[in-house]
Amino acid sequence: MARMKFPKRYVIVLLTFICTNVCYIERVGFSIAYTVAADAIGVNQANKGMILSMFYCGYVLSQIPGGWAAQRIGGRRVLLMSFVLWSLICGLIPLDPNRVVILVLSRLFVGVAQGFIFPSIHNVLAQWVPPQERSRSVSLTTSGMYLGAACGMLLVPSLVKHMGPHSVFFVEAILGVTWSVIWLKFSSEPPRTADLPKVSVPKVASREKIKAQAGGVVAPRTARIPWRKIIFSLPVWAILVNNFTFHYALYVLMNWLPTYFELGLQLSLQDMGSSKMLPYLNMFIFSNIGGVVADHLITRRILSVTKTRKLLNTIGFVVSAVALMSLPLFRTPSGTVLCSSISLGFLALGRAGFAVNHMDVAPKFAGIVMGVSNTAGTLAGIVGVGLTGNILEAAKASNMDLTNSETWKTVFFVPGYLCIFSSVIFLIFSTGEKIFE
Repeated sequence: MARMKFPKRYVIVLLTFICTNVCYIERVGFSIAYTVAADAIGVNQANKGMILSMFYCGYVLSQIPGGWAAQRIGGRRVLLMSFVLWSLICGLIPLDPNRVVILVLSRLFVGVAQGFIFPSIHNVLAQWVPPQERSRSVSLTTSGMYLGAACGMLLVPSLVKHMGPHSVFFVEAILGVTWSVIWLKFSSEPPRTADLPKVSVPKVASREKIKAQAGGVVAPRTARIPWRKIIFSLPVWAILVNNFTFHYALYVLMNWLPTYFELGLQLSLQDMGSSKMLPYLNMFIFSNIGGVVADHLITRRILSVTKTRKLLNTIGFVVSAVALMSLPLFRTPSGTVLCSSISLGFLALGRAGFAVNHMDVAPKFAGIVMGVSNTAGTLAGIVGVGLTGNILEAAKASNMDLTNSETWKTVFFVPGYLCIFSSVIFLIFSTGEKIFE
């Protein structure tokens, strides 16, 4: 690597990008495969929502423990263990909607296993990536989620059609194990001074200066975690609120957009071709645009870190809100794809605001703050996915037709209003300054 002048931190960022990619192939893949299997035996919408939300019930349980484990054991090890665990569950547990208890438990444990992943990633990146590269590094890593979702939307329907819903689990397990082997081989524990050149003893002062500018800003594993400051910090709460809203909108669209196409528009996913992946592909593109723009504004000193985070977060969430509330007004596939693409794309742009902010306010405890923040995001999955199923089932009970746009307005208006509310909270309370030492 040294001869190629390819810093090790770039390898780490690339591997975490692939990691999030695989995770979201699993999540989207399950929602598509389960929807097909459940519809084949007549499972109602409320029960479908319950099964789909079980992943998030498990996911929320391990967010804060995930941050703690990454802080104490090391993000690299925790990331590997969590990946191996969920891959084994997918490979060993069959997809059978009739075996409800087994399906509930398997999704619960997959959620628990994957809950350790993002706190571990933030712990790893906070140690490897210097401040001036954080926006684009985090944006690239998280954009893997959206590329994974796009790949899932494009490939999984064909896999289900030709090999059946059960095949999805085995493919996901193979992907998970493959990534685990690659991570074990090419990743390493971060040095105290990430990618720093060797210097002689008389240059200790300059070495410490470089270290302060590098990615190796992480608290010792025995350091006392400032739980009270974290819990009562308004900037942290601003991150929490926006993480909740981001994931409410994302998870509702990710889990229920296939149902909207099938029932609301009477259109089969298999007949849509590549257009069904465009919303997630747009997220991939806009996430990286947001990271590059944020780092440009900060490094060129055009805007402060605080103003940069607030600007991108506000633009992303407000535009997304407008697109979400416009979505049920369009009754054509192209209009629906356009609105969902704009909504998810600008949500991803907004991640250059709130999602990188963990490292701004608490670089030494980024994994911990991410765990707390992602707990809020996961609660959004439980609430949003389950609530949407109940909204649709209540509409059916009131003799409302699921092909009617009025039935779906509540589904998309709720995250739209949340986006506007969250952007205001972030504008008022967020900061780009370090508040935890």
